[in-house]
Amino acid sequence: MRKKPRFLRQLAQTYERRLGLKWRKPRGSQSKLRKHKKSKGFMPSVSYGTPKALRYLHPSGFREVLVNDIKDLEKIDASKEAVKISHGVGKKKRQEILKKAEEKKIKVLNP
Repeated sequence: MRKKPRFLRQLAQTYERRLGLKWRKPRGSQSKLRKHKKSKGFMPSVSYGTPKALRYLHPSGFREVLVNDIKDLEKIDASKEAVKISHGVGKKKRQEILKKAEEKKIKVLNP
């Protein structure tokens, strides 16, 4: 699978910081980028999307599941899903979740 190009805003290379690298759709009537001229850069389109099977996956290949307590671990399929412990979980409960996940051989993405 080819790497996606960096989608730069029109004329971003000529202005150092003012425009930044954030993408904005070119709307000018004579815009070379809007007309897809070869040397003027790339515009995002549907064709650059990832396959449906690979969407929303963690780089490790697992689907991320947010967990708040130990009960949530019972619903998880260890072969397909990995756990991300919620931000609001305290130290004591976090350790319990980690212990239970280790017993069930569930991968934890933020131990």
